[in-house]
Formats: sequence, C-alpha cells, structure tokens
Amino acid sequence: MKTVDFVAMKDGTREEYLFLKPLEDEHIKGTAARVIRELRLQEEETLPGYKISRLAHGLQAATRAYREGADIDWVVAALLHDIGDGLAPQNHDRFAAEILRPYMREEVVWTVEHHAAFQMYYYAHHYGWNQHEREKYRDSIYYQSCVDFCERWDQSSFDPDYKTESLDYFIPMVMEVFSRRAHDPAVQQKGVVRGLPMLATAAE
Repeated sequence: MKTVDFVAMKDGTREEYLFLKPLEDEHIKGTAARVIRELRLQEEETLPGYKISRLAHGLQAATRAYREGADIDWVVAALLHDIGDGLAPQNHDRFAAEILRPYMREEVVWTVEHHAAFQMYYYAHHYGWNQHEREKYRDSIYYQSCVDFCERWDQSSFDPDYKTESLDYFIPMVMEVFSRRAHDPAVQQKGVVRGLPMLATAAE
C-alpha cells in the first residue's frame, strides 16, 4: 500500500489506519528539524525597525539563560519563545507554547504562553495601553517566573553587541527536548515551581 484509498476519514479501514500510524510516528520524530527550519527563517523574516533579527533575539535570550545556569527547558524556551511571530503575530506567545507543551514542564510553558502580556510592562504605556496587564495573572504560581523571564532574558535581548552562541550550539538541546515522550507527567511536572536560577550562582 502506497496510499490509503479513502477520501473521507470515516470511510478508512483498520488496515489503512495501521498503515498510516508508523508514517505519522515518523512525522512526529521530525518535529525538532521543522522547528529548527522555522528558526532559520527568522533570520530573514523579521519585524522591521529593530536592531537585530528575531532569530538573533531568540539566540540572545537563550544565551543569557544558558550563561546564567538555566536548565535545558528554560534555555530552549528562551530560544523558541517568539517562534510564532511569523505565522501568528497576534498570539505568538500561545502559538509557541503549544509547540512546547507536550515536551516541557508546565511552569516553562505557562511562562512562554503569557510572556507577551508580561512584556507590556516595558512599553504599553507609550501606546496608551495597560502597562500592568500582567497583574491579571498575579494569583498564578508561575507569575514570578514569567516576570523574571521577561526581565532577565526577553526584554533585555535586543543588543546587537551582545556575543551570542550560534543556532548550531543550541540544536542538540532542541533535539533533546523534542525527543522526549510527549505529555509525560514526569516531564510536565504540573504545579511545580522551580523559578529561574539565582543570579548570585549564575555561570560566568
């Protein structure tokens, strides 16, 4: 069998779906490669006016996280937090979070999912918008993690003179994260707060 015969899913047979399953499994294994491909596009497909590209911003955020001693979830999240800018500019934070959700702990995914609202603290007042949009999430156990993520790694990572690691440097970390078993409770660690590494113990 090279392709299924059905043209409506409800008409598919067990044999056809058993044929499709390993093909879909192989497709899932290619997620990391597709994510990396999308990242490379951000070198060219970026918002005008900034001093650096969206890829450079992600690399800078990830480099800062890595140099401060953050774990792999934080580093990869910092790298990918704006990956939705090209396809979902109106809700890029949620777009990125859904890519990460099956493979990372809940704290990190929540931070990525809400970082756009928290970033408004730094600029929204210039447009007459609510600078304190993040306060609606004050009761979340992950509130401070998102505050710290934005302060230390997101809003500060638009510096063209900052020496970042290359994308190739982070590729093994991306591959490791996306090779995890999806939706593994041991990975997602729902309700667990670790926070960001303390600056006093950050790596040089």
